[in-house]
Amino acid sequence: MKKLNRREVIAAGVATGALVTSTAAFGQAPSIMSSYRPMVVGSGNGHWIKNKDGLMGVEISYRKIIEGMDVLDALIEGVNLNEEDPEDGGVGYGGLPDANGNVTLDSSVMHGPKKMAGAVGYIEGVVNPSNVARDVMYKTDHHLLAGQGAQDFAREMGYEILDDLNTDKTRKLYEEWKAETDRKAKIDSAANFEKHSMDVSLAMMKRGDIDPEHFFGTINANGMNSKGDICGVTTTSGLGWKKPGRIGDSPILGAGLYVDNGYGAAGSTGRGESNIYSCASFLVVEKLREGMHPKDAAVYVLKRIAEQTTDKYRNEMGEPSFGLSFYVLDKKGRHGGATMHARKDYGYAVHTENGPELVILDGVFSDA
Repeated sequence: MKKLNRREVIAAGVATGALVTSTAAFGQAPSIMSSYRPMVVGSGNGHWIKNKDGLMGVEISYRKIIEGMDVLDALIEGVNLNEEDPEDGGVGYGGLPDANGNVTLDSSVMHGPKKMAGAVGYIEGVVNPSNVARDVMYKTDHHLLAGQGAQDFAREMGYEILDDLNTDKTRKLYEEWKAETDRKAKIDSAANFEKHSMDVSLAMMKRGDIDPEHFFGTINANGMNSKGDICGVTTTSGLGWKKPGRIGDSPILGAGLYVDNGYGAAGSTGRGESNIYSCASFLVVEKLREGMHPKDAAVYVLKRIAEQTTDKYRNEMGEPSFGLSFYVLDKKGRHGGATMHARKDYGYAVHTENGPELVILDGVFSDA
C-alpha cells in the first residue's frame, strides 16, 4: 500500500470533509458542501414593510436566493416591495417630490460574478426604477441613463409610465412645504431658499408630519448565495424637495453602491453629496480587500468623510451635521455597518440562516 506524504493526507482529508454524507439516509448521492454563507444585508427599511404573505423585503430576497434565483434578481424583488408601497415615502411610488412637485427616482444595480452594472437617474413615471436599472445593465452598453432618456428607454422596454408618482399624502405635504418656504423667502431673501427649505422641512419632521427616514429616503440591499455570488441594489426617490435636476449618490457606482465579487459589497443611505465626494462605497469595499471587517471598514470611511466635511456642513460641536450610513457584507460571510450619528433605534436589516434581524448601527459620533 502506497504511503501518503503529509500534503496528500491533508488533501484527502479536505476532500472527504467536503462531502455531505447525511443525505445517504434519504437515498441521495453525497453532495459538495458550500463554504459560503447565504445572506442579505441592507438598510433598515428592508425590515419595515410586509407583503400580503407577511414577508419583509429581506425575507423575500433571502428565500429567493435559497431557492436558487439569481442573487440580483432576488434582491430586486425585495426592494420592489418598498418601491411599490406608498408608506415608504423615500422610495418609489409615493416618494417625496422635488421642489417642483415631481417625484423623480434614482437606482443602481451591480452583478458581481457577471462584472456588470446599470443605473438610472432622475427618472419619472416608473414605479420600479431598480428594474429599469437592471435592463440598462443587460440591454445597453451603458452604465447610467438619466432624465427623459431614461424614461424613453423604460417605455421602449415596455414599462408602464404613470403621469404622477405622488399620492394624495405626498402632494399635500409638498403644498404645505412650498407655501411655508415661499412665505419665508418673501420675508427674508429668495437667495436663501435652500436654507428656508431645510428649516421648514426640519419643522415638519419635528411636528411628525414627515418621518426623517422618509425625507432622506433610499433602500439598499446586498446579498450572497451559497456559491459566493455577490450582488447589490440601491433605489430611492432622493432628498425631499430636492433642487430639480439633482441626482444623488444612489445611481452612482462607487458611491451609493459598490460590489466586488471577490471581496464583498457596500451600499449606503444618507447625504449623497458627501458620499459621492468620497467615492465611499468603493472605498469600503477596498478596505474589505485589505482584510478589514465590514463594520470596521464602514467606520473607517465615515471617519474619512467626517475629516473631509467643510464647515458649512458641521454642527456647533464641529461634527458633520448630516446623516450617512453604510451596510456591508464580505465574501467570508461577515456583515456589519455603521452610521455617522448613533441612534438607539436605528439599525440595518440582515437575513442569514438565523432569520431576519434588525441590528443597531454603531455611530462614529454619539446621539445628539
